[in-house]
Amino acid sequence: MSKIYQFVIFISFVLAPALLPAQPWVQNDAIFNPNGIPSLSFSQPRFADLDGDGDPDMVIGNISDKPFYMENVGTAEEPQFASGEDYFAEINYLDAEVAVFADLDNDGDLDMISGGFSGLSYFENTGNVTNPVFEKQSGFFTILAGINYPVPDLADVDDDGDLDLVIGLSEDGMVKIYENTGTAEEAGFTEADVIEIGDVGLYAYPCFADLDNDGDIDLLVGRDGYGFRYYENTGTPSNAEWTYIQNAFEGMGNETYWNSPDLIDLNGNGTLDLIFGTASGPLVYYENVGTPEVAEWQLNESFFGGGIDIGGASNPFFVDYDGDGDLDMFTGSQMGDIKYFENTGTIYGPSWSEKSESFTSLKHSIYSDVAVGDLNGDGRLDAVVGDLSGNLFYHQNTGFGFNYIESTFTGMSYGGWSSPCLVDLDNDEDLDLVVGNESGQVFYIENQGDIQQAVWVEIANYFGGIDVGSNAVPAFADLDFDGDLDMAVGNISGNVKYFENQDGNWVPNNFVMAGVSGGQNTSPGFGDLDGDGDADLALGNYDGTFNYFQNMEIVMGLQHENKSKTAGVSLFPNPFTQQLNIALQESAGRLKSLKIRNIGGQMLFARDYHAEKAFSSLSLRLDFLPAGLYIIELVTDKQIINQKVMKNEK
Repeated sequence: MSKIYQFVIFISFVLAPALLPAQPWVQNDAIFNPNGIPSLSFSQPRFADLDGDGDPDMVIGNISDKPFYMENVGTAEEPQFASGEDYFAEINYLDAEVAVFADLDNDGDLDMISGGFSGLSYFENTGNVTNPVFEKQSGFFTILAGINYPVPDLADVDDDGDLDLVIGLSEDGMVKIYENTGTAEEAGFTEADVIEIGDVGLYAYPCFADLDNDGDIDLLVGRDGYGFRYYENTGTPSNAEWTYIQNAFEGMGNETYWNSPDLIDLNGNGTLDLIFGTASGPLVYYENVGTPEVAEWQLNESFFGGGIDIGGASNPFFVDYDGDGDLDMFTGSQMGDIKYFENTGTIYGPSWSEKSESFTSLKHSIYSDVAVGDLNGDGRLDAVVGDLSGNLFYHQNTGFGFNYIESTFTGMSYGGWSSPCLVDLDNDEDLDLVVGNESGQVFYIENQGDIQQAVWVEIANYFGGIDVGSNAVPAFADLDFDGDLDMAVGNISGNVKYFENQDGNWVPNNFVMAGVSGGQNTSPGFGDLDGDGDADLALGNYDGTFNYFQNMEIVMGLQHENKSKTAGVSLFPNPFTQQLNIALQESAGRLKSLKIRNIGGQMLFARDYHAEKAFSSLSLRLDFLPAGLYIIELVTDKQIINQKVMKNEK
């Protein structure tokens, strides 16, 4: 059973595809992240009302890009976050690994204070409360010159009406509070007016909040190791005394590194909740179910949960492992563990549940990649694993576990980070092996045995010397519906190179993957995740997350014999909002009927036409349909055509 076996079955029903110059991919990462919250490496969430609508929005700092703005499109009591306007488009990511917001010039709107590789930066809001514009004010901070990645927060610690500054330092873990020696309108910070809180370990991440509701400002600090350090202000609002309370956050953040917190009343119930980012990216949310004076923490895994992030070097491989008719997902990882995600949803809409416990024996070393298929004809899916060494490892599925058979690939090594793919490339009903490597090359190892007993023989120069630069990861699907398998190869730069199989010659085609890109070390995997009969594309990334590109290609149904093989039909606009236009060329034949189904196959609309009508243009008002993906079936006197269309909200 190959990675793309579902597509091969479907091809037998497709006699004549309508070819497009490029595959119409639509990115929709929510299939791996239902809540829409991106998982960004070394995530640092901070909250502020940036659009002035009275509820907290979220800004996620990270190590590799400018801050990411998530607008709260819900309410203060029931927040819901969605990607909002890019307020940070002009921000250099070197200036802003983390960003906090406060009215530093006392003009009524929120300014941005950030820390990054370039040090501490001040971005004045030259816009307004509802439409911020952040402009960098060079030379504003004279403190901490030459210090990389300081982490700031601001609050009026001494109750004098202006904002003071706390800084967490990266290399030594020191936390310092700088008194504002200027004014509320013209802040000033100097090394002469600083209080050292202490060293919490490497990479201190502080935030201010009145956690015990006593009218003064307390301090919570995340760090590179486990957990948090909490300093209660046991003094007064004007004369702080910082007392370390050892067990205030006991047991929290003990399974994550580089915990970067913010305290905010996220659910509008009057208590401060804890949200923190992590080195691997996912956000963690502890709801405060206590009182404003005495916090009681309860882990909430549903609000930010649902997104899949394995920590590093994801590489998806889809197969129906549990035999329930939908595609499950395997992936290797940076640490070498093999992860398995059972699809507990449907063929039309997957939902993922990690069940990796049975695959711990498949680990060999770091940077693993895995392919799964039946290599001995017993009906059970076996595994081939590659890793950093460039070797291949065969694990036979016994039904009770996996036996490692060392002799299978003895003497076969393909350079650093071998990335295997099992696929029936020679169409002889057994699985062959294609392997990418760290040097950007792709190798073909043909199974010259049979479905019960594999015999592996490397075929030299099978792919004609294809080289994608570095870290080649191959995947296969029949994207042009011509009956053979084409190849996509990811590389270190985030690109996906496509090679069309033209009678055994692998011809590069830059159009098919136009608009498709992932993160560093992009690893493609094909699978029909929306149940519409074509190959969708998932991309693994070095940061451990996944991207999903839905395939919106036209898929043709059965045609009558000796009839035209050209569809000759256009549906536009696509996506549409209220009205869909259909244009038929003469070659398409005369329209007999039209049907609209959802992706679950439910009939939503049907109309018959007189076949004597000449080819023409039709206009359908479909505002009664909810937003979503639909299949339009057009039956003419020459052919049956199925095409996907997307309806957006009005």
